[in-house]
Amino acid sequence: MRPPDLEDRSPDQDRTSVGSLPSDDELMQAVGAGDRRAFEEIVRRHEQRAWTIAYHFLGCRDEAEDIVQDAFLRVLGAASRYHPSAAFRTYLQRIVIRLCLDHAKKREPVCVDELPERADPADGALDSLVEGERARVIHMALERLPANQRMAIVLKYFENLSYREIADAMRITEKSTDRLLARGRAALAASLSRWREP
Repeated sequence: MRPPDLEDRSPDQDRTSVGSLPSDDELMQAVGAGDRRAFEEIVRRHEQRAWTIAYHFLGCRDEAEDIVQDAFLRVLGAASRYHPSAAFRTYLQRIVIRLCLDHAKKREPVCVDELPERADPADGALDSLVEGERARVIHMALERLPANQRMAIVLKYFENLSYREIADAMRITEKSTDRLLARGRAALAASLSRWREP
């Protein structure tokens, strides 16, 4: 069980303490000093969001877990040198994004988490099959995008980040973010226009 002073902490409050709850920056200082429980709390606060970014980019649960584990190991390794220049979540997003982009460069086969099941018209499985096929087609279209465009699309449409947040996380300008998103949307529209609903 977590210590009571670390429970019910909002992950969006990186720089300020709420009551007796430590901020992410305070936790990172403690991690840098060797506090294992502080590291566990950092992981608890941020692992789901990090995994979601990696999963939507890679499309594979196992690969996303590997990326997130590597990201947190890097956070741990750099904790003694951590000096906040942005919110911790932005710092972590940058690590996850870089690992995903590096992984995409050397990626070989595509991992498929789920195959669609056979349709059973009696229980509405046809609708489920169509939904599964739609998700598969969207994932395949995303896979065809260049890595930077794919990451911008994932951050905007799966993570709901603003243009400023995407620019910060990817270390690019807002204008570059706009261009990546425009090109990515156009490529997705062209790719998905071939797929029609039954």
